[in-house]
Amino acid sequence: METCPSLTRIVRSNILSAIANDSRIAASLLRLHFHDCFVNGCDGSVLLDDTDTLKGEKNALPNQNSLRGFDVIDKIKSDLESACPSTVSCADILTLAARDAIYLSKGPFWAVPLGRRDSTTANESEANNLPSPFEPLENITAKFVSKGLEKKDVAVLSGAHTFGFAQCVLFKSRLFDFGGSGKPDPSLDSSLLQNLQKICPNQADSNTNLAPLDPVTTNIFDNTYYKNVLSNNGLLQSDQALLGDNITSSLVNNYSKWPILFFRDFAVSVEKMGRIGVLTGQQGQIRTNCRAVN
Repeated sequence: METCPSLTRIVRSNILSAIANDSRIAASLLRLHFHDCFVNGCDGSVLLDDTDTLKGEKNALPNQNSLRGFDVIDKIKSDLESACPSTVSCADILTLAARDAIYLSKGPFWAVPLGRRDSTTANESEANNLPSPFEPLENITAKFVSKGLEKKDVAVLSGAHTFGFAQCVLFKSRLFDFGGSGKPDPSLDSSLLQNLQKICPNQADSNTNLAPLDPVTTNIFDNTYYKNVLSNNGLLQSDQALLGDNITSSLVNNYSKWPILFFRDFAVSVEKMGRIGVLTGQQGQIRTNCRAVN
């Protein structure tokens, strides 16, 4: 495999300055990697812009006006093309960026295997079928299993909601009219409910307002998310749903008590996610511009 001695330094320095410039970007980069890997595998397909002949994934419902961090990936790519032309794929850049974003947010570090190649196609319909916070845990788990992951990985990777923000539209149904009851979700802590109703008033123009997924340590990758879920302070319906299943609820309990256990398991699960459907060898290509096929 081709090598690029400056790879690690270039990625790390770019992620450091991106976080200094925007504390929210670390979580956004991890989400970008997740949305890449769950659609046609970790192949950089999420980075492709629409053209006359190619329908990208950026306008799929879960991604539109929501995915961010493309500019950070572009900057890393441009630096790498100067240092090591046509050597590091966009899919590998995104995987490394997600790893460094977590590590530089005080999270775990893990070794990222490299050698992914970039796709020449994208899949908008599969992007529209990404796991959604409105789905029951069974459905979310089935989507993880279809990618070679398991129920444990759902509980572990949900821990990524220890940092970053969500738009009101993703949890507003819990605040005012849960399941058509005309009342808030009874499994939502009442003081969190009041705070969220201020951030997301019951009107359409609040849909894009942002609330922290973990209001306690919003930009730090730690195990606070699990403590929040245990005290009915999970933001998304899918976060709180982890308590409704024996397997996932016992993991929530364990991770709330043992941050080192969470870090270890998270590193294993996210590395496994980074192997979904990868293109290797002569498959795909190494894009020179992450937004377009060569």
